[in-house]
Amino acid sequence: MSDGSIDLRHEARARVYAEPVETLNPAQPELFAADAMWPIFERLRAEAPVHFTPESNYGPFWSVTRYNDIMAVDTNHQIFSSADGIALPTLEGKAEAAKRPQRPSFISMDPPRHDVQRKAVSPVVAPANLQRMGPIIRERAGAILDALPIGEEFDWVDLVSKELTAMTLATLFDFPFEQRRKLTHWSDVMTNGPGHGPVTSWEQKRAEIDECFGVFTGLWNDRVNAAEPAFDLISMLAHNPATREMDRLEYYGNVGLLIIGGNDTTRNTISGSIYALNKNPAQYDKLRADPSLIPSMVSETIRWQTPLAHMSRTVTQDYEFGGKLMREGDKVMMWYVSGNRDDSVIETPNDYIVDRARPRNHLSFGFGVHRCVGNRLAELQLTIIWEEILKRFPSVDLVREPQRTHSIFVKGYETLPVIIPRRT
Repeated sequence: MSDGSIDLRHEARARVYAEPVETLNPAQPELFAADAMWPIFERLRAEAPVHFTPESNYGPFWSVTRYNDIMAVDTNHQIFSSADGIALPTLEGKAEAAKRPQRPSFISMDPPRHDVQRKAVSPVVAPANLQRMGPIIRERAGAILDALPIGEEFDWVDLVSKELTAMTLATLFDFPFEQRRKLTHWSDVMTNGPGHGPVTSWEQKRAEIDECFGVFTGLWNDRVNAAEPAFDLISMLAHNPATREMDRLEYYGNVGLLIIGGNDTTRNTISGSIYALNKNPAQYDKLRADPSLIPSMVSETIRWQTPLAHMSRTVTQDYEFGGKLMREGDKVMMWYVSGNRDDSVIETPNDYIVDRARPRNHLSFGFGVHRCVGNRLAELQLTIIWEEILKRFPSVDLVREPQRTHSIFVKGYETLPVIIPRRT
């Protein structure tokens, strides 16, 4: 397959290695949209694993690109704080955010506040509840797959990846099931800037987010005074003594976090698994021959895909790290997408291997107090959908290169054109 993005990848590699390492800037969404950011991270890991970019469209920031350095930052919340946000916004986005009250969520808090709010929603992803949800997810996955057209091109992102995650999110929130795709839409609104994704202006973005929080205000009001709390995320927050009186902006922040967190990892890994297996047909053959490899394949895809490319932290005091002096207030980017390709920790990291020896040895869920609360639910959905795919289809074939997300945060797919061949 050949298209403009492949040409850009070749151009990007040549440009990266002709440029002084000091001036490299990995925060370029157009490179992520073209899957052309890899040479920058390859060179930073080798020559400047702790690297400062003084000027960018996101302001100045440090990049940490090696696996063990990322883990060191992620597990030290005393020095590297989440309280000032976990994704690096553009300068325009910062200016826009300054016009409105901030909506903190527990992922943008440090302990002890973080621990209290996270604990309130954790029961929904406890092992007992995952066991209860398994048959529901399986039934829905089967219905989605059985409705797909055979022998005709269609968009896997739209008909499968978005649909399964929307169904699961609606169940977690006890959200009106027939309106479930609003959750996917709102996630895209929150994570994309104007002109990339569903909105074209900051005004439209504000209006769409206000609509979302208006709906969730209604759901809170319906459940906060219920005699018996239901087993859903909103009821858990509304009835837990530690969160029942939370500030309304904190509630909105947590709603946004749970919508995005429940959507992006699973959705983009479902799509990423189709892409990865098509790009590695010997691995696809191996998986079809031995479906017991599905859990390993799921973890390998989560590593290889890395659905969230980075997390950001703020330095709480002057601190030397990796031989560099970081100043209080500096932004630090943990590039998970780079650490997951670090060959000093992961053998042949650019290869996609469905029976890799240690497939869960990846950074995609983070580490420390902010390790992804829904990681087991994401793995469950991915395992089930692939168990059902292999029961039904000889293959799911990529028709042409996907359209990727224009973002340095969400590493995903806007479209993934595929065809399921008819059985002969």
